[in-house]
Amino acid sequence: MTTLQESASGIERLRERLGVLFELLKFRLASLIAFSGAMGYCLGSKDVKTGDLILFIIASIGITGSANIINQILEKDFDKLMKRTAGRPLPSGRITVEQAAAWSLFLGVASLIIFVFVFNLTTGLISLLSLVLYGFVYTPLKRVGPIAVFVGAFPGAFPPMIGWVAATNQFGLEPGILFAIQFFWQFPHFWAIAWVLDEDYKRAGFKLLPANGLKDLDTTLQIMIYTLFLLPIGWLPYELGMTGINSAFIATVFGVLFLAQTFHLMRTCTDKTAKQLMFGSFIYLPIVQIAFLLDKL
Repeated sequence: MTTLQESASGIERLRERLGVLFELLKFRLASLIAFSGAMGYCLGSKDVKTGDLILFIIASIGITGSANIINQILEKDFDKLMKRTAGRPLPSGRITVEQAAAWSLFLGVASLIIFVFVFNLTTGLISLLSLVLYGFVYTPLKRVGPIAVFVGAFPGAFPPMIGWVAATNQFGLEPGILFAIQFFWQFPHFWAIAWVLDEDYKRAGFKLLPANGLKDLDTTLQIMIYTLFLLPIGWLPYELGMTGINSAFIATVFGVLFLAQTFHLMRTCTDKTAKQLMFGSFIYLPIVQIAFLLDKL
């Protein structure tokens, strides 16, 4: 009986440990980023191979997870100060920094090996740059000021470009446009999040809202300006022959709706409206990217 109990206890501990490792990945965020990269890969590929696509998604989740863990390691003490993050594995003491670092290293190295040897060296180098920028540059800048959002927008916009380069092993206007769409989208997306979580962020000393850092008209004006760029840029994949006219119209319609939300925020300057804009940003990007994919088929 004791042996059975010890075995059951061991299995439970293993399950808990695996659960913690999975939690560190921030899988939902990593999978969204992997989808964005897969979109770029499929748009760039003349003939999508299922096996290669699966490996690309696995590597994308792995490299993103590695960067997320670096972020959590560096912000462990700050996460303790915020209600939203106090229960994460590191601040709650469910895993040590050394164990998290080893998991991050494994994910990062394994992902880079896939990118380099299954796809090409350029894909691996851009992915490594993305990890370094997010983990070691963007993360400490969050306590400096809104420059962190600008810096973080680069690794955040790399995934579709990485996907295109993985498929073609070359740069050009096409991956640049995919990068630009995701780059400009991130500003209204992240500033809406920063607005909603402003009180929590202030507890950790994070300074992420633009302009004077206040939830006011100046901040909403900058949010609107960056969103405005999405309208002409969303039309460019069609102009370059990457997709068809249908996705261009969809990108325009959802871009107008997204922009309308920023005007609504300018009028109200409330947390409720900022939360609506945040959810609107979650809808805009995947809808437009799915439209691009479907229009190519």
